[in-house]
Amino acid sequence: MELKGFGTYLLEQGKREITVEDYKRHIQNFHFWLVHENSSLQDLTRYDIQQYIYFLSGCGNQATTITPKFSAIVSYVHFIDREDLLHDIKRPEVRHIRHISPKSLSRNQRNQLLRKVEQSENLRNIAIIYLTLYTGVRIFELVALNREDIEMRERSGFLTVQDGKGGISRKIPLPVESRYHLQRYLQSRTDSQSALFLSNYGKRLSKRSAQRVFENYGIHAHMLRHTYGRELVASGIDIATVAELMGHNDVNTTKRYAAPSMTDLEQAIDNVFQR
Repeated sequence: MELKGFGTYLLEQGKREITVEDYKRHIQNFHFWLVHENSSLQDLTRYDIQQYIYFLSGCGNQATTITPKFSAIVSYVHFIDREDLLHDIKRPEVRHIRHISPKSLSRNQRNQLLRKVEQSENLRNIAIIYLTLYTGVRIFELVALNREDIEMRERSGFLTVQDGKGGISRKIPLPVESRYHLQRYLQSRTDSQSALFLSNYGKRLSKRSAQRVFENYGIHAHMLRHTYGRELVASGIDIATVAELMGHNDVNTTKRYAAPSMTDLEQAIDNVFQR
């Protein structure tokens, strides 16, 4: 397979050298797949292109991974003057990342929530709210926690969030207030259940029951998770570390917390036009 002419074509189209090399590599991989499927670039059909995209998607590739490969194929099709091969090709859509920070609690809202929760004197619910706010765990991670996932010492503590297969997903430091309320809750327990949080019937707390805990205070669990992420970024912690603490596979997801919130934008406009 000869791609020298294709590389020259790309350069003439204004592509950077690094992009040219990437496109050539993508086309080479496409060629190898075609050969495996008893086809070739010389006999390329629209069906081949569509099946290759289905193949990439079936291998677990995200749309953001498939897009540059498809772009290389588009350029190659233009190079061989066969634009008809691209008619009605279906490919995964790239989800656009929001450029406004997810909804989170302001400092005043957070303090009001904590005061309200503590007034309830429900040790389990207090521990749940503090743990979620100060570790940013997802609600399904919260209800899956066991006592052994909590490690507390005199001056420090950690929460181990397990992945679905039982391996260690990540370790999150436990701030002092979260440790305090967890200890109070655990000391009140007289059972031998391994689950960290129990229902009123002595069984592991279900996801729906946990959701109701948050709803009783007029919030959702993800608001506390977003508050955690936003507070970390606002404190100057680098994005890579925040991504690790929050369990994000894609750092671009974490970058949302560096974006301004709608409240930030409103305040900025007010400051500009205030008299």
